[in-house]
Amino acid sequence: MTTQNMNYDAQDLRAIESTGRLDANESVFFARQLEAIRPKAYDVKRAKLSAFEVFPIDTSIPAGANTITYRQYDGVGAAKIIANYADDLPRSDVTGKEFTSPIRGIGDSYGYSVQDIRAAQFTGVSLDAKRQAQARRAHDELINRLAWAGDTVSGLPGFLSNANISGYTIPADGTGSSKLFSAKTADQILRDMNGIVNSVFTISKGVHRANELWMPLSQYTLIASTPRSSTSDTTILEYFLSNNPFVTKVVPVLELDATANGGANGATATMIAADNSIDNYQLNLPMMFLQHAPQQKGLAFEVPCESRFGGVTIEYPLAFSKSDSI
Repeated sequence: MTTQNMNYDAQDLRAIESTGRLDANESVFFARQLEAIRPKAYDVKRAKLSAFEVFPIDTSIPAGANTITYRQYDGVGAAKIIANYADDLPRSDVTGKEFTSPIRGIGDSYGYSVQDIRAAQFTGVSLDAKRQAQARRAHDELINRLAWAGDTVSGLPGFLSNANISGYTIPADGTGSSKLFSAKTADQILRDMNGIVNSVFTISKGVHRANELWMPLSQYTLIASTPRSSTSDTTILEYFLSNNPFVTKVVPVLELDATANGGANGATATMIAADNSIDNYQLNLPMMFLQHAPQQKGLAFEVPCESRFGGVTIEYPLAFSKSDSI
């Protein structure tokens, strides 16, 4: 009697076991797979995008809101020396302004085919989480770009597009009358860094003191690797942080490079001195990245994703100063 070997590959087994439809067991399997993926989307981990690292984030605004409104008040009036029985006392009062910024929805989706689900169930391997991760990344990248550059069509305010931030003019006394750090001496660079930091204190009449300095990566690398002088083992960065009484850190920000944000920063390398506090400004996220229940479309399941973004609102623009062409 001859023994015949019968071999089946994975597709043969699926064909034998499958009924040609997504049955109840497979549906339950898909739901459980998404349960394993979904918590990863809700972990509050900052993406490696600078807006999430340098801007204070406000999530207190209700997700159902369509606008953000804040009021700014100021006092007017002055006292004077008066005579006995004076009846012409000067009047003091309070004035207020109201500012409104829109909130916009951001959305995308990812999905799996029915065959993806069957294959994952058959092999015992979890569904690929990279699609979900990319959906989250796409949200974060758009929010990062809008946070810096804003969007005139949707009316979303960005940090660099705020016209009320004061400018500080860097002296053009480097090699060839250049403003560039790369064309300047260590003394000149330190003067420029201290100059923009001090300008925040000056223009705000002492109300604000810059506690952070942001600059593009190449300029940050330059000051972090260049000695303070030919006889010093201290870099420009180390010397600046040791001797400036207010600034606690200097932050490299890729979005301040000349080529970043589609030219939102004037196509020049930008340096920012900031009194970095949520009391002065906020990146508004009324709703963090959220995945909805999978929706079947033909032989695939689509997972809609959304978030809500209200731009970067700056209540106190004098808390910042900006210099270009460094």
